[in-house]
Amino acid sequence: MAAAEKKDGILETVKTIVYALLIAGIFRTLFFQPFWIPSGSMKDTLLVGDFLFVNKMAYGYSQYSCPFSICPISGRIFGSEPDRGDVVVFRHPVTGSDFIKRLIGLPGDRVQVKGGVLFINDEEAKQEPAGKFVETFEQQGPMGSLPQCENGGVGLGGDCEKSRYRETLPGGVSHDILNIRESRLDDTPVYTVPAGEYFFMGDNRDNSTDSRVSQNAMGVGFVPFANLIGRADRVVFSSAGKSMLFFWTWRSDRFFKAID
Repeated sequence: MAAAEKKDGILETVKTIVYALLIAGIFRTLFFQPFWIPSGSMKDTLLVGDFLFVNKMAYGYSQYSCPFSICPISGRIFGSEPDRGDVVVFRHPVTGSDFIKRLIGLPGDRVQVKGGVLFINDEEAKQEPAGKFVETFEQQGPMGSLPQCENGGVGLGGDCEKSRYRETLPGGVSHDILNIRESRLDDTPVYTVPAGEYFFMGDNRDNSTDSRVSQNAMGVGFVPFANLIGRADRVVFSSAGKSMLFFWTWRSDRFFKAID
């Protein structure tokens, strides 16, 4: 009798663990998706090694956030319209890879960059100098990529600098952007955002392949609503090392940091 009770107890424990894992998996599928920042295209808002959860409920369900095809792809069940200035994870329209950028242009908007300054519907997004963004010139993340610097010729271990500006979008959302050099993407044609699609840019403007680059050139181009996964609201923690498991490399100032 005691052996049977012990066996039943073990089975109940196993069942409890299985149920807990299933609930955790469903919760992840329905509500949040983990995301680890692999590149520097969103500095200094997001750093290589930032770990965050994406709010998949923010805009309702899309093609890529609808779990197990139990909700209609063609429309939202709940959630709000994406807002200009949101930091959004989406599927690249060509490659299908997960990207994270800032939402700049809404359907019907006219977007242009002139002399490195953003204009939306002919309204200038004001830029105010905000000092320098300084980081160590060293390999970053699991890919070991080196940061790009405005002050060229930096040796390993030196200070890698970029000019920082506080940009305010029409509607009042403010965030930091970085400048490294003059580039062809500092002067663009006018992009008119089609209905049901969105225009994205990285905050590290000279180190971001975004909607300014056409899909024919493997850029992001315009992104349909169906490709939006969710909104990034807060960094959970951040690792300056090659793996997020290397806890001794975690950045103490980025725990639960809100994303502007």
